[in-house]
Amino acid sequence: MDTPLAYLLTAASFLRARLAAVRRTRDAGYTSETVVVIALLVILALGVIAIIAAKVTAKANSINLG
Repeated sequence: MDTPLAYLLTAASFLRARLAAVRRTRDAGYTSETVVVIALLVILALGVIAIIAAKVTAKANSINLG
Protein backbone atom coordinates (compact mmCIF):
# COMPACT_ATOMS: atom_id res chain seq x y z
CA MET A 1 0.00 0.00 0.00
CA ASP A 2 2.44 2.63 -1.24
CA THR A 3 -0.01 5.32 -2.33
CA PRO A 4 -0.41 8.94 -1.25
CA LEU A 5 -3.58 7.93 0.57
CA ALA A 6 -1.57 5.47 2.65
CA TYR A 7 0.78 8.26 3.68
CA LEU A 8 -2.14 10.49 4.65
CA LEU A 9 -3.72 7.69 6.68
CA THR A 10 -0.40 7.07 8.43
CA ALA A 11 -0.04 10.77 9.23
CA ALA A 12 -3.61 10.88 10.55
CA SER A 13 -2.93 7.85 12.75
CA PHE A 14 0.21 9.53 14.07
CA LEU A 15 -1.77 12.68 14.84
CA ARG A 16 -4.46 10.70 16.67
CA ALA A 17 -1.82 8.92 18.73
CA ARG A 18 -0.09 12.20 19.60
CA LEU A 19 -3.38 13.84 20.59
CA ALA A 20 -4.23 10.86 22.81
CA ALA A 21 -0.81 11.11 24.46
CA VAL A 22 -1.30 14.83 25.02
CA ARG A 23 -4.68 14.26 26.65
CA ARG A 24 -3.16 11.76 29.09
CA THR A 25 -0.63 14.27 30.42
CA ARG A 26 -1.53 17.34 32.46
CA ASP A 27 1.61 19.41 31.83
CA ALA A 28 1.59 19.49 28.03
CA GLY A 29 1.17 23.22 27.40
CA TYR A 30 2.97 24.87 24.50
CA THR A 31 4.77 21.71 23.38
CA SER A 32 1.56 19.83 22.63
CA GLU A 33 0.20 22.78 20.68
CA THR A 34 3.40 22.86 18.63
CA VAL A 35 3.20 19.12 17.95
CA VAL A 36 -0.39 19.42 16.74
CA VAL A 37 0.41 22.35 14.45
CA ILE A 38 3.45 20.59 13.00
CA ALA A 39 1.44 17.39 12.47
CA LEU A 40 -1.24 19.36 10.60
CA LEU A 41 1.41 21.03 8.45
CA VAL A 42 2.94 17.64 7.66
CA ILE A 43 -0.48 16.29 6.62
CA LEU A 44 -1.03 19.31 4.37
CA ALA A 45 2.44 18.94 2.86
CA LEU A 46 1.85 15.25 2.15
CA GLY A 47 -1.42 16.14 0.46
CA VAL A 48 0.30 18.72 -1.73
CA ILE A 49 3.06 16.25 -2.61
CA ALA A 50 0.45 13.63 -3.52
CA ILE A 51 -1.35 16.07 -5.82
CA ILE A 52 1.88 17.18 -7.51
CA ALA A 53 3.04 13.57 -7.95
CA ALA A 54 -0.29 12.62 -9.51
CA LYS A 55 -0.15 15.54 -11.94
CA VAL A 56 3.48 14.87 -12.91
CA THR A 57 2.73 11.17 -13.44
CA ALA A 58 -0.33 11.97 -15.54
CA LYS A 59 1.66 14.41 -17.66
CA ALA A 60 4.51 11.94 -18.11
CA ASN A 61 2.08 9.23 -19.16
CA SER A 62 0.46 11.56 -21.72
CA ILE A 63 3.75 12.21 -23.58
CA ASN A 64 3.72 10.52 -26.98
CA LEU A 65 7.13 9.04 -27.77
CA GLY A 66 6.15 7.54 -31.09
